Amino acid sequence: MDSDGTRDARGTHANPVPRPAAPPERPAVPPKPATAPGAPPRPDGSAFLTWLRTPRPPAAPGVWRFGHRPRPQEEPERIPARQLLGGALISFLVGWLVWSLLWNGYLGGWWLLPLYAMIPRSWAAPHTFAAVVVVYAYYLLIALVIMVAVARLGRWGEVWRRYGPPAWSRTAPAPERPPAPEHDPAEWPALRAAGAHEAAERLAAEARAGLMRDVDHARLTRAWQGVRDGTHSLAAFTGAVLRDGAAACLHPSGARDLPARHVPHDLLTGQVRLGTTADDPRNPYPYRGTGLALGPELLGTSLLAVGPAGSGKTGSVVRPLAESLCLQALAGRACVVVVGAAGAGLGPADAYDVVVRIGNPDSEYDLDLYGGTTDPDEAAAVLAEALVGDLADPHPGSDSRRSTTVLAQLLGPFRAVHGRFPSVPELRQLLDGAPGPLAALREALHQAGQESLLRELDARQRQLGHPGDVAAVLADRVALLDRPAFASFFDTSGRSRPFSLRALDHPVRVRVDLPERGHADASRILARLVLAQFAASVAVREDRSLFACLILDDATGVVTPEAVRAVQRLRSANAGVVLTLRTLDDVPRPLRGPLLGATGCRMALSGLTPWDGQDFAEVWGKEWTETRDVTDRQIIAETPAGKAVHMLRRVITGKAPTARAVTVRQVERERWSASELAHAVPPGHAVLSLTDVRGEHAPPLLVDLRG
Repeated sequence: MDSDGTRDARGTHANPVPRPAAPPERPAVPPKPATAPGAPPRPDGSAFLTWLRTPRPPAAPGVWRFGHRPRPQEEPERIPARQLLGGALISFLVGWLVWSLLWNGYLGGWWLLPLYAMIPRSWAAPHTFAAVVVVYAYYLLIALVIMVAVARLGRWGEVWRRYGPPAWSRTAPAPERPPAPEHDPAEWPALRAAGAHEAAERLAAEARAGLMRDVDHARLTRAWQGVRDGTHSLAAFTGAVLRDGAAACLHPSGARDLPARHVPHDLLTGQVRLGTTADDPRNPYPYRGTGLALGPELLGTSLLAVGPAGSGKTGSVVRPLAESLCLQALAGRACVVVVGAAGAGLGPADAYDVVVRIGNPDSEYDLDLYGGTTDPDEAAAVLAEALVGDLADPHPGSDSRRSTTVLAQLLGPFRAVHGRFPSVPELRQLLDGAPGPLAALREALHQAGQESLLRELDARQRQLGHPGDVAAVLADRVALLDRPAFASFFDTSGRSRPFSLRALDHPVRVRVDLPERGHADASRILARLVLAQFAASVAVREDRSLFACLILDDATGVVTPEAVRAVQRLRSANAGVVLTLRTLDDVPRPLRGPLLGATGCRMALSGLTPWDGQDFAEVWGKEWTETRDVTDRQIIAETPAGKAVHMLRRVITGKAPTARAVTVRQVERERWSASELAHAVPPGHAVLSLTDVRGEHAPPLLVDLRG
């Protein structure tokens, strides 16, 4: 190295001969990178196209349809291996014996008579080529007949399928050829049939380039359905696709996927896989070993999951369902409200559009105490259900009309004067009958000339202090919400951003965190409030094509007579609820049967108590089954030949020779008994029965939620 920092021209040990300096070359310009520095390589569309083209045959309720292969309705009879191999060997020996007896002439020459009857006498001459060919062909024919007979007798085909090369090859099947363009979903044949060829070409090109995801496909399919229904125009849809491609018709949040997925989803069918149906004799054979999945067609009948703490209700049921419904909301197909305790693991905040953290001063959103309605009677009905719905007579025919009347007598006059409903402290003062607020309200009504509302207020004041007045109970329940932790919540003055369940006309994703710690009673009131507002909102939606679902991670204290009636009405509104309970003891005894009857999907997780199992056993009912009473009597051989035959039979079957008497009876027994539900469900498993919105049923299935 010279002093100026350049390397000299002298040789090195590897190249001792000095070389002349080459003329300087222009440095080559590196090619432009296809992606930004540090970005992962752009994937091709093979994975997406494989997912899109995978068959999804029609299946029974609850079956994971993605790549499903239907199974027979009845389980085929499977012969034990020892008996199968022994029978195959014996049949081979019998065939060999028969051929040997024929070949050596011990059975006479009668089996050659057909040969002599069909060939000319001249061919029978010895040492002729024709005679040799014909005779040996006849021998081969007889050998094949014997082989076919003994193969059928010894089930050689079953041996070949079970132990031969078909059982050795475990390679994946060869990829299928792409379907014809008119049947290929990746080519968007529906758009081409409607004349939108340019939009179809743009979407097909982005699918092949790896720029389209399953959420994009589901969202665009939903938008195209709106075009077919007349909700949107074809020109607007085509223009959006040509402008934005796979990112057209985005969700208002602008998101095209969730931050993370924890379970398999199939947005083409709307299913989410929860586990695998166990290969158990108590499960119907078509379900054994298949994936267990839920979708809107099943959640539309509502789901009740019961299991103790730690049985997997939140991690195995609630979070996968919330994740699936959030994906469908991004596709414009559903709206979801998830209610649970703060920190319950219901998904990251980025997966939701609205997160209401009640009791947390950093919460961006507030909860509208009156559900966004302007009707005092409707607001009073919803609020009464939330405050004292659990105190109503648990008989299914009871209601809370007295509490509704008391609240309406106060909410109507207050709104007429102030143009809004009262805040929590103001409502508490009115229910307590404080003379100052009531007098000010009366004076304002008198000045406004609201005579009808004055009569309402007079009736309320006459009932104050009577033994049957429920205002004191309502005031005590409102006091649970009038705490310093909730001082900045339930604002009615317009200074906060209250969320109202009236927004369920749109594909919105909502999570409500309840303050469980230190405010358990207030959390139950708020859970009942959300359920009552949800039932009232979905019933008056204009667009019922959106599936609406409410997920309550803990429904303790939420099940009331009015709540049971609301669950029964949700199916006709294209809505459903998911309720989880630690035990059915959290539900009043008269409401357990109606609750189990109102929900179409019922899940009993492992660790259930026998008395909870008894309620599930009753609602699942009984079935006719065939029982076989078998009586075996050992046969004792007295002759040496008989003993030899019995020994051979024991070697082949592995059992002693017996005379069997079988009695077959038809008996009626429970599908799952209370004892089986309490003690025969392994950890991580659940027993689940399903009913879809069309009325199709699936019997109780033992499901592995970890598979």
